[in-house]
Amino acid sequence: MGTDGGIDVDKVRADTPGCARVAHLNNAGAALPPAPVIEAVAEHFALEAEIGGYEAAEQGEDAVEHFYDAVAGLIGARADEIAYVENATRAWDMAFYAIPFAEGDRILTTTSEYSSNAIAYQQIAAAKGARVEVVPDDANGTLALDALEAELAKGGVRLVSLNHIPTYNGLVNPAAEVGRLCREHGVLFLLDACQSVGHLAVDVAEIGCDMLSATGRKYLRGPRGTGFLYVRREIVQALEPPFLDLTAAEWKAPDGYEIRGDARRFETWERYVAGQIGLGAAADYASALGMAAIEERVTGLAADLRRMLADRPGVTVLDRGERPSGIVTFTVDGHSAAEVKAAARERDVNVSVAQPRTHGYDPHGLDSAVRASVHYYNSDEDLDRLLAALP
Repeated sequence: MGTDGGIDVDKVRADTPGCARVAHLNNAGAALPPAPVIEAVAEHFALEAEIGGYEAAEQGEDAVEHFYDAVAGLIGARADEIAYVENATRAWDMAFYAIPFAEGDRILTTTSEYSSNAIAYQQIAAAKGARVEVVPDDANGTLALDALEAELAKGGVRLVSLNHIPTYNGLVNPAAEVGRLCREHGVLFLLDACQSVGHLAVDVAEIGCDMLSATGRKYLRGPRGTGFLYVRREIVQALEPPFLDLTAAEWKAPDGYEIRGDARRFETWERYVAGQIGLGAAADYASALGMAAIEERVTGLAADLRRMLADRPGVTVLDRGERPSGIVTFTVDGHSAAEVKAAARERDVNVSVAQPRTHGYDPHGLDSAVRASVHYYNSDEDLDRLLAALP
């Protein structure tokens, strides 16, 4: 196996205890963590047990603070533009609900939007009188940039909000091109990057997003219950978080307060400290491998898997878009996605079930499909095991 795309596959598999037990092709759900992440979390939790949680946080302050530098370096941001949040949904919520929407404001999104985000749009539409509008796809099934530009030119758009990589359908949305259009029209751009950070080379300056949310548990290979929010320094003061505490703001007794001037205004005091340290370790691990090498390895494995599945009688690959991701979705004739998942699990192969019809505004979404999401530590043998496990 050796080196592939600049990554020593044997070494990263040796760093990943789970590789000895399963062919883990559910990285879009939760990836297998590497040893440095496992050790960082376990060591801090053990320290909490030995000396107390507050005392362990004080002793681990340098590691906690390192998280901000590690994540900022991974995505091309500045440390004061990063907030630690308990998961990607809460990070996204903190950004979205901080935007001062008014009646008639337009929110533009995509057909493949994540359902949690779509619910939030509808809530704001009902509460504030905003309008949610879905930009159509182009002929390849990706967000149509010409249609987006036409909608932006009409005016009245408060926010463009989209996922970088949808939870299904295998595509990568053209985030940098969207960012360019948003800058030209002076419109806020919120990017849901929970499937792309740790998967693709993500640079917030190149993309041009104002806000970006991400999780730890997926391609970044961090602990569950961790995530982060990026907010561009130049706009942070214009966003008031939907709730505040003594970390986000300072109480000016008896009846005033002052909100922090950086992205940490979106944090809360209580947090999973061991998880924050572990997420910093995960960012370090990804940066050491190099995101360009990771992207090459992941997308290459996914391309191999799509070819293998397409050659299998009775299997239909559902992915679309010009730029494919590491998420592969497919169906097997005569078998439900749940049946395929169960058959794979019996062979120690992990996949998941995607339910496109329950996500966003896609008029062509199926009730369910099998989702196999590869990572750089997966091997050719892992792919073979999946094919052998299909009913």
